[in-house]
Amino acid sequence: MTPNLGRRSRDTEETSEPSKRQRRKFTACRRCHGHKIKCSGGEPCSKCVLVGRGEECHYEPRDRQVKVSESYLGYILSENQRLKERSGTSVNTTELPRPPATATTATDTTEESNEPNTSSSAQNPLIGDRAWFHPYDPSAPPIFIGEAACTAFATRFRRFLTGSNATAHIPRTQYVKEANIAAANEVNVQWPSRQQARLLVKIALHQIGHIYHLVLRKSTLEKLEDIYQTGDFGCTVNQCKYFALFAFGEAYSLRTEPSSGCRVPGTSYFARALSLVQVLPERTSITHLETLLLLSLFSYYLNRRHSAYVLIGSAMRLSLCIGLNHNIPESQVIDPVERQHRVRIWWTIYIFDRMWGSKMGLPSQILDDDIHLDMPSNIEPRQLHEEQFSDTDYLTANVKLAKIVGETISKLYSRRKYTETFLQRVQKLLKALKSWVETLPDHIRLNQEDPEANKKPITSLHLAFNQCVILTTRPTLLHLLIKLSENDSPSSLPQPVLTLSEACIHAARHSHSLILTKYFNGTLPVFGYFHAHYLFSSALALAMSSFVPVGNPSDMGGFETALEVLGSMSENGNLAAADFWQNLEQVKSCLEGYWGERERRRRGGGRGMGNVNAMAAIGPGDVSAASVQSPGSIGTGNLTAMGQEAVGTMQSGGTNTDMMVASYPTIQSNGIPLHDASGGFTTEMAFLEPTMQDFLAQSDFDLGLLNPVDTFLNDAESLYTCHGL
Repeated sequence: MTPNLGRRSRDTEETSEPSKRQRRKFTACRRCHGHKIKCSGGEPCSKCVLVGRGEECHYEPRDRQVKVSESYLGYILSENQRLKERSGTSVNTTELPRPPATATTATDTTEESNEPNTSSSAQNPLIGDRAWFHPYDPSAPPIFIGEAACTAFATRFRRFLTGSNATAHIPRTQYVKEANIAAANEVNVQWPSRQQARLLVKIALHQIGHIYHLVLRKSTLEKLEDIYQTGDFGCTVNQCKYFALFAFGEAYSLRTEPSSGCRVPGTSYFARALSLVQVLPERTSITHLETLLLLSLFSYYLNRRHSAYVLIGSAMRLSLCIGLNHNIPESQVIDPVERQHRVRIWWTIYIFDRMWGSKMGLPSQILDDDIHLDMPSNIEPRQLHEEQFSDTDYLTANVKLAKIVGETISKLYSRRKYTETFLQRVQKLLKALKSWVETLPDHIRLNQEDPEANKKPITSLHLAFNQCVILTTRPTLLHLLIKLSENDSPSSLPQPVLTLSEACIHAARHSHSLILTKYFNGTLPVFGYFHAHYLFSSALALAMSSFVPVGNPSDMGGFETALEVLGSMSENGNLAAADFWQNLEQVKSCLEGYWGERERRRRGGGRGMGNVNAMAAIGPGDVSAASVQSPGSIGTGNLTAMGQEAVGTMQSGGTNTDMMVASYPTIQSNGIPLHDASGGFTTEMAFLEPTMQDFLAQSDFDLGLLNPVDTFLNDAESLYTCHGL
């Protein structure tokens, strides 16, 4: 009996043990758990049924508890701290070169490339994984450097010349500070006399009204007369608009502003308008949007690019609130002038948004898919249209170009991932630019017979087009320099690399010649921003052109000319030109050091010179020692003389180089062309070369197969890597 009792006892223990574990796992319903009462179980439980809340009775699983050793927790905490310290210091430290790929790393790369979101063809090959920040003021946040900005590209070029990623970026310093604007606003700014006001507004409308649609011309002048006739000077909305117009009038008619000591005329009117404009109106008006456009544009005259971007962002958001991106029913706005004014104000905001973003490498603030508005059109009668509006075809072309500019920034300079290769994206952008040129109406094309007859709006439009071509192609030009510096033969480089580099040089020469024509004729705006910017951009490409077989060493004379013109503009008070001139001076200094190092290596018979071998790629000819001085002592004429002597000793480059030498103007020893050459260049030139036509005709398959991103630009050769900042 005893064994049976013992067996029965063990059986009882074995059967009771699971029931205990089940009770431990039992979970109370939410209501019983919240009231701290015993739950009977079941769905619903008896307590919930009793109080009539059976439908609310449900259970939640208890959190599973996992035991972790103390040593493992310590490891996690130490690793977390290490990563925090690394992310905090990596922004301001230079990243070491990556080690050569091993079998393990190659396998890892292959495995990653099988993932659709991390394939090399989906990643932007131009820029690093992290944004580029420049520590400028320890008491302020670091400055974000957009990769599409021309100053950022100049820094990349200087790093190539010095062979060091530690070469510092040159921040923008020549701009009107907030304190200066506040001081200008303290001046007792009053409405000018009627004659002076009429004159200033007419000057503003003539200088900027034909390039951008900012106001209704006739209505603006009529309203001005009405204000002076009635004496209604107290309306803040009108005061903001007309003071902004007065600022433009003074900028284009005066050399200085003696009343406030400001460097840029019109600053006092601008400061007063900026202080009065309402930042957050709950119900905006078209007049308010006009003022924001004017203030945003004038901010560029003060070299305040960030302010311009913020002001146009406010105009964009406010216009969305009143639906300017949609067609409005005719029953809502019957007057055809007002209807067309709404349309054109929106498209001007759109142009500014795309163009301003491209100057700093910042994203567009609205997608094209969210715009449901017709393009600008003419109204009847024709006389009424001409009294109020500028040329419709011109504005339409400007809108289409702004769209391509926005796509260029997003497809080439952003960190978005694309399934298309880099060359495929460049090809589509160039096709769009080629179509833009081919469909231009005749009356807004450049006059090649008489370049001096080209009106300011047409020249500005084509300068913007050339800048878009340069934005699209100049990364490839820098890539070509890097490959040549590695002793790669030009014949070993893919043809698209040479083709795109050549297109960049063509566009730079055209912009350079257009601006020089205006400079020689005395029609270059003294305080404008954009001509200085385009001249700076073209100068960088011309300096690179003197290094490559598809370019011309005499292009160094164009670089020197741009430096002289920007210096002259800076002396006259142009703040943007002062910044760009300082930047080009640093580029020139790096060029001098580059040439000096190359000559020392040549004399010593050195090999493995790194970047200083780039010039040797243009031909076996050498630069005489007599034309090279020690770094820091090379004069303006000597850099040009180097380029000229290299032309004489060039023995490679073929007919393309010979043709460029013949088409570009003769350079004097001081870097100034003997004659203007804008008649020798056309806007279409970049697309007329047979190699460019072949590139545009290639299929996506050919571009993806022959020039994949991982061989065109790999991570180690990233032109725009920002890990070193």
